[in-house]
Amino acid sequence: MSSVFGTLFRVSTFGESHCAAVGAVVDGAPAGMRLCESDIQPQLDRRRPGQSALSTPREEEDLVTILSGVEGGVTLGTPIGLMVYNRDQRPGDYQEMSQVPRPSHADYTYQVKYGVRASSGGGRSSARETIARVAAGAIAEKYLAERHGVEIVAWVDSVGALEAGAVDLERITRQQVDQHPVRCGNPTMSQAMADLITQVKSRDDSVGGTVSCVCRNLPAGLGEPAFDKLEALLAHAMLSIPASKGFEIGSGFSGSRMLGSAHNDPFVDKGGRLGTATNYSGGVQGGISNGEPIYFRVAFKPPATVALPQKTARFDGSETILEAKGRHDPCIVPRAVPVVESMAALVLMDLLLRQEYRKR
Repeated sequence: MSSVFGTLFRVSTFGESHCAAVGAVVDGAPAGMRLCESDIQPQLDRRRPGQSALSTPREEEDLVTILSGVEGGVTLGTPIGLMVYNRDQRPGDYQEMSQVPRPSHADYTYQVKYGVRASSGGGRSSARETIARVAAGAIAEKYLAERHGVEIVAWVDSVGALEAGAVDLERITRQQVDQHPVRCGNPTMSQAMADLITQVKSRDDSVGGTVSCVCRNLPAGLGEPAFDKLEALLAHAMLSIPASKGFEIGSGFSGSRMLGSAHNDPFVDKGGRLGTATNYSGGVQGGISNGEPIYFRVAFKPPATVALPQKTARFDGSETILEAKGRHDPCIVPRAVPVVESMAALVLMDLLLRQEYRKR
């Protein structure tokens, strides 16, 4: 779908990069939950542009307004409308690119699909669209935390060839991750990653990376046996994020190089519940959560819009040299951290509501 995600907890997003506003309509949030803008704003602050020298210089406060579905600070059970105004728009930056599809961007594919496209900022393919996901995800996170004690923490696992190294999945926190603008959670590697991003930015280029995420305190039993497997829905969610190019859960691709005897997760007693001694499964077996932490990783390509001269072609096929204008991240992964957390929250919220509905 172009705008709707979820089954029982449904999120519809709207808006483009340089239009008046972006936002979301959240349908399916349970009634009676306390909710106000201050519950949503912290995640938007972590996602917003201009928060450090490592991100785009576009200046946006990204302040959210709740339009509907909440009265007296309590959810009504009706659709919740969320809106964030675009304040620092510069559509004129894209005039030169109106006739030149940017290499590896969505300009050409949108034009082919619709016969028209947003002329500035990439429209719906822009990372501005993720504001709506993060705002909606914050509502899901609040419910998950209050009702089930769920904790969702993402961090930058790599930038280019630099890797953050192993982390303690049981203990890593957002406070730890946010101690450095890179958000890698490893103080030793944070500055090296920041230096790499700064070097790439100084050359008008960009660099990719990966974001890892852990979801703790989830009950066993979430996910469906066939097409709506938990990991399949997470993959759907993560690969819908702009610039994402890969998803793996648990041991991921490295597990394909292991023997079954080494890869299997033996069952053990964990204080009255059955758990596993290892977690190569990433908390999911047969498409259903097993009560262990869910752990996955998402790969992001280098941002496509770079100011370096690139030989390419106009829409009419004639050759040209493009030096893209505009304000863009040299590396998307530090700001992708709250987006990954929010998309995970949307998936888990929907599955928990399905499970609760099934038990009625």
